[in-house]
Amino acid sequence: MPSLAAAAAARRAGEALRRGLTGGARYLSSLRPSASTAAASDSDEVTARQRAARFRGVPTSEVGAEIFLLWHCVVFDGSFQVLVEGKASARAAVLNRPGHLNALTTTMGARLNKFYASWEDSPDIGFVMMKGSGRAFCAGGDVVRLHKLMNEGKLDECKDFFRTLYSFIYVLGTYLKPHVAILDGVTMGGGGGVSIPGTFRVATDRTVFATPEVHIGFHPDAAASFYLSHLTGHVGEYLALTGEKLNGVDMVALGLATHYSMADHLELVDERLARLVTDDPSVIDTSLAQYGDLVYPDKTSILHRLEVIDKCFSHETVEEIVDALESEAARLNEEWCTLALKRLKEASPLALKVSLRSIREGRYQTLDECLVREYRMSVNGISKPLSHEFSEGVRARLVEKDLAPKWDPPALEFVSEDMVDSYFAPLGEFDAELKLPTELREAFV
Repeated sequence: MPSLAAAAAARRAGEALRRGLTGGARYLSSLRPSASTAAASDSDEVTARQRAARFRGVPTSEVGAEIFLLWHCVVFDGSFQVLVEGKASARAAVLNRPGHLNALTTTMGARLNKFYASWEDSPDIGFVMMKGSGRAFCAGGDVVRLHKLMNEGKLDECKDFFRTLYSFIYVLGTYLKPHVAILDGVTMGGGGGVSIPGTFRVATDRTVFATPEVHIGFHPDAAASFYLSHLTGHVGEYLALTGEKLNGVDMVALGLATHYSMADHLELVDERLARLVTDDPSVIDTSLAQYGDLVYPDKTSILHRLEVIDKCFSHETVEEIVDALESEAARLNEEWCTLALKRLKEASPLALKVSLRSIREGRYQTLDECLVREYRMSVNGISKPLSHEFSEGVRARLVEKDLAPKWDPPALEFVSEDMVDSYFAPLGEFDAELKLPTELREAFV
């Protein structure tokens, strides 16, 4: 029979878990969850009882029935994919699929929507944070799972994923409270979507950012056509069409991140944020700057390529961009230019033309207009006859990994205007367009 102390601990843990499910957990931890917790999260061998014990450090043998049942429900409905941390006047959502680089699922999108709605309404919560478990912030959507669902004919589940994720991104982009995203590690695709529309983004020396969708036959989505198109000059086209990776310093230099911190200093940042009792963005900004690190771009920075990037990627068509880049590569004989040209030629020709048009349209659209258009493009892109590119790209790069996708059409000259237009066409009578609460939540400009 458990001791009275153990029973009391179990009751406290059960109450903490109940509050966590409604957005009210009050426990502190580092900005980077421990390796043991991260590893356990993706292990099928760890039982629900053991997970419950880890929640508050109660020995497995002394876990009460109350917390066991509560935690059992959380684990087996997939809700452990997003954990909650509580601070003095803040809440943190922890993306918790470290074995999959925290790739997003429909369940995660739904949990984020639920948590953020609850926290926005709570007068006790001044600001909200998001971070990732393990070596990634978020590698984007779980496209391998989408590929599997497509092969099984479960397109409705794929559409639900995009609808849920894009709806959350709109919530984030219109959130009434300050938001801090800790971009420590891999931050790609949808990982940018669930962070960049927020108030503050902290990059680190471990940050690797990219929008590599054209290499899996898709388009930069999850609000990428909005935030990439608003970068200086034609850097947005460059990043979208090449999938070029950026480090944390370059993210700050381009405005994709607002602050920088060495990964080893994140605990100091966390300690400061944990003590803040505020909903004032200027106070949070000052704290992030005070406890962050001052860095400067080095000689390899993208800032030194902006003139050539603008010269090449300002052209009207992908063919003209490729021709201009070939000329510059021959003239400059610089590695980055040759590599960018190689990446363009490896990408899906159809995805390149679709993505260029998406970025160009996004430059003149609001956040909600971009998300509605991207949803239309995504649904069309996973539906026949256009689904081949995405299916083949994921197969070649992430499933079979032969790195030899058979694009159709195989070259830019075979991509017609009608093919590109098909991605942007209104959805059919059986597919509803994405509806966002624009009358209730006006996007910030």
